[in-house]
Amino acid sequence: QVQLVESGGGLVQPGGSLRLSCAASRSGFSIGAMGWYRQAPGKQRERVAEITSDGSTNYADSVKGRFTISRDNAKNTVYLQMNSLKPEDTAVYYCNARILRERSWYSYWGQGTQVTVSS
Repeated sequence: QVQLVESGGGLVQPGGSLRLSCAASRSGFSIGAMGWYRQAPGKQRERVAEITSDGSTNYADSVKGRFTISRDNAKNTVYLQMNSLKPEDTAVYYCNARILRERSWYSYWGQGTQVTVSS
């Protein structure tokens, strides 16, 4: 069974930076697009950023110019560099990966990591 293990969340002041990481627990399979989502209290989960296997990226309008998604295919890891953080970025952040198993693509989720932006 493949698991996505996240790290890097925490408490940061407005204007600060954090870097999230998400690594697949096993290797030897194909990973397609990877992404980061977030869910704030009382709100629906929203997509923050996504990166395809060939490196193409897209971002939610609310984070463009502040967040950068990247991946290391050799390490089966996706990153989210978050700069100029705002209080409205406070949420639980989840990574997602589409993984090929037995000729079908499946969507996997990390356990979530809390990001709190507050002074």
